[in-house]
Amino acid sequence: MKQKLYRTLIELTNGPFTANLIKKFTHSKLSRRLIKSYATFYRINLDEMLDDINSYENLHTFFTRKLKENIRVIDQNEDSIVSPVDGVLEDIGKIDGNSVIYVKNKTYSISEMLGSSDRARKYAEGTYMILYLSPAHYHRIHSPINAKIMNRYSLGSKSYPVNRLGIKYGDSTLSKNFRTITELEHDWKSIAMVKVGAMFINSVEIINHDLEWKKGEEVAYFSFGSTVVLLFEKNSFQLNEDFSVPSEVRVGQALGKII
Repeated sequence: MKQKLYRTLIELTNGPFTANLIKKFTHSKLSRRLIKSYATFYRINLDEMLDDINSYENLHTFFTRKLKENIRVIDQNEDSIVSPVDGVLEDIGKIDGNSVIYVKNKTYSISEMLGSSDRARKYAEGTYMILYLSPAHYHRIHSPINAKIMNRYSLGSKSYPVNRLGIKYGDSTLSKNFRTITELEHDWKSIAMVKVGAMFINSVEIINHDLEWKKGEEVAYFSFGSTVVLLFEKNSFQLNEDFSVPSEVRVGQALGKII
């Protein structure tokens, strides 16, 4: 009953009109008045920001704020996978032989997430990792490793919540929301980086279109709280032992390594 009610309410409020209204407001000068209260409510560290809080024209520019140079330390081990975002490591586990993952007692199809059973097959019996960004987090996305870009594309049309309620009651949000997929290659190993849009707004903006990415460099940003899913091939990734789930992570922090 709770799941049905949740989905009904989300469907009633998640449409082009609502999305455009939110987008228009967050880009307006009127929204500037909310920046300081937003920062206070979410306890945002103002000392990390590149610009002074009074310099932002609207809520959108504050939400997509940059950080001061070198404020995040990028792990320099050649084969380390670093966190591409500030966020929470919500889940990590094994992709089964049918390219399916189980998150919070729900089933997600990697084939649906990537838009192709052929694309998903290479990650069968591999590892998945889910990184969630709340409205309080820094929302720029960075490369998790030095890599070549093998493929990039977008799927989906709508975006539903990807917070804990969205994961629990939503309809396969990680594999059905608007999402931008980048397939990376490092040392002949494939890594899929799925950037999932959040409620109301298809909020993934790609800013780095190079054919190669350097570990830690900025590649995209979210215009709303969202999620990054990392997929690794079988026997290709080893998680750092000191991580538990859930754990707060920061850009550049080593999550594990390619093996």
